[in-house]
Amino acid sequence: MSYDVLVIGGGHAGVEAAFACAQLKLKVGLITLSEQSIALVPCNPSVGGPAKGIVTREIDALGGMQGKAADACQLQMKLLNTSKGAGVWALRAQIDKLAYQEWFINEIKKNKYIDLVIDEADSLLIKNKKIVGVHCTKSENILAKKVIVTSGTYMSAITHIGNEQKKEGPQSLKRSDDLSRHLKDIGFQLLRLKTGTPPRVAKNTVDFKSMLKEPGTNQQLSFQHFDQRYIPIAKQELCYLAYTNQKTHNIIRNNIHLSAMYSGNIKGVGPRYCPSIEDKIVRFSDKPRHQVFVEPESKSIDTMYLQGLSTSLPRNVQDKLVHSIKGLEKAEIVNYGYAIEYDAINPIQLWPSLESKQYANLYFAGQVNGTSGYEEAACQGLMAGINAYLSIKKKKPLILKRDEAYIGVLIDDLVTKGVNDPYRLLTSRAEYRLLLRNDNADDRLLKYGYQIGLINKSKYEFYTNQQKLIKSLIAYLRKTSLKSNKTLIKKYGNSSHNLYSLLKRPEVKLVDIVNKIKLSQLTDGSINKVEINVKFDGYIKNQQKFINRFDKFDDISLSSIKDYSKLNNLSLEARDKLNRVKPLTLGQAKRISGISLTDLIVIKYFLDKR
Repeated sequence: MSYDVLVIGGGHAGVEAAFACAQLKLKVGLITLSEQSIALVPCNPSVGGPAKGIVTREIDALGGMQGKAADACQLQMKLLNTSKGAGVWALRAQIDKLAYQEWFINEIKKNKYIDLVIDEADSLLIKNKKIVGVHCTKSENILAKKVIVTSGTYMSAITHIGNEQKKEGPQSLKRSDDLSRHLKDIGFQLLRLKTGTPPRVAKNTVDFKSMLKEPGTNQQLSFQHFDQRYIPIAKQELCYLAYTNQKTHNIIRNNIHLSAMYSGNIKGVGPRYCPSIEDKIVRFSDKPRHQVFVEPESKSIDTMYLQGLSTSLPRNVQDKLVHSIKGLEKAEIVNYGYAIEYDAINPIQLWPSLESKQYANLYFAGQVNGTSGYEEAACQGLMAGINAYLSIKKKKPLILKRDEAYIGVLIDDLVTKGVNDPYRLLTSRAEYRLLLRNDNADDRLLKYGYQIGLINKSKYEFYTNQQKLIKSLIAYLRKTSLKSNKTLIKKYGNSSHNLYSLLKRPEVKLVDIVNKIKLSQLTDGSINKVEINVKFDGYIKNQQKFINRFDKFDDISLSSIKDYSKLNNLSLEARDKLNRVKPLTLGQAKRISGISLTDLIVIKYFLDKR
């Protein structure tokens, strides 16, 4: 067998990589341990959230799949952080996790460019430091021009519940036994990481009257920029909010020595920003309570997910701590929480294209790169798929900048700084977050999706027409004086010179000051863009000036420097880190931890002298 691209792993990174290549008419072999692991949602049955929801919008703008699947399978949709500025607004969908899996499986099976290979990839085929295929336990040698590893949390995975340990992947699925051993043997530095999941309880055993209702947002909200799908608020599922209490905390404190995390059984490093309930009690001992969101998993199964109670305590202790929470006193645990540790690679071994520095034609994407979360995985899979395609076509890789996308921030952080614990994308990681908004993912990225071939011409033309209408409307706002409009002066006063300056005021809405006929051709999304761009005009311009000042660093290529140890005036730490990271530009070098201004001056002087 032979393919253009082989993708190892069918999780959120794997399916994005496979579909990106297939949509570009490459023949793809998708190798997965079982059909049940395809697009599996083993943890929170949701897509999106702070920063993450913007990533899903970015995936859609580039032509990826996650937004389409999430919209098709949503149970509830929320717009988060609306009390704050537009720079941190984000969508979050509670999804039907079984329907989500089924959606992807059906799409794979009807795609003529994707072959589903149920097998275990145990090693890579190497020729002259180039990857030429994969060896599988049953299919044996499968050749390919490019290989993308998206093994998720399956490599040498072990699950933990108290002292119980099982060699298995998420949700008791088969793990990958040999691939990480092979990667280590051929020179990759591996990390041992850990994540976890909370108990699930039977819905009919929960007392929802004792909890706060958490409904969705009563707006038409969609991850997709085109072909949008909405669920009316009346048909959306409710989530609920409960709280731990001192009784809960005492149960955990009295039994914490039995937790796999605190007994010494787990060697992997857990996520800093998504701690287990045991970690919360230890690290935040002054807090009297912690939130527990009780969320539906699927219309097909009668279970609720207890977000906030991730744990590896023994089963009998999990029973006690769940029953100590108001509303869960009689809750029946259907699936117990567990911790899972697994092998990942240090992503500093990758180029910003996600291709391996050591072996050509080999890409890594998803949790194997040390990230956490479905959204972080999916965007990496999409970028790896795009860059594998571009490489086959002898074109330059697509490397998104930090001011272009959260995806750019994520990948730059991974390949420049590496990881010590599972990386979670946060708005605070993006220095240009006012530009990386939920509303403008298409403005930033649709052109790339179109140029590559993942966004079709009709959709792109519809977008460009909306842009012309937006530009025309903003020009109209600037030139239309308020002097002759007595109605608006009476309502808002005469302190504003024109409609543009009037719209800058937080209480003023575009629909209240412009004739409906003038807005009739604009989508709701375009109207929203106009409002945000006008109201945040000054802040956006200031951030753009800041970007322009530092862009010059990213324009200075370092490709001519092969060995930094030859730059005598560099610090020893700088030489070591620069030789390991091999930054592509001076801007990337600047972001490496431990690189000083003096080091940058030495590099610049060296280049200028040349």
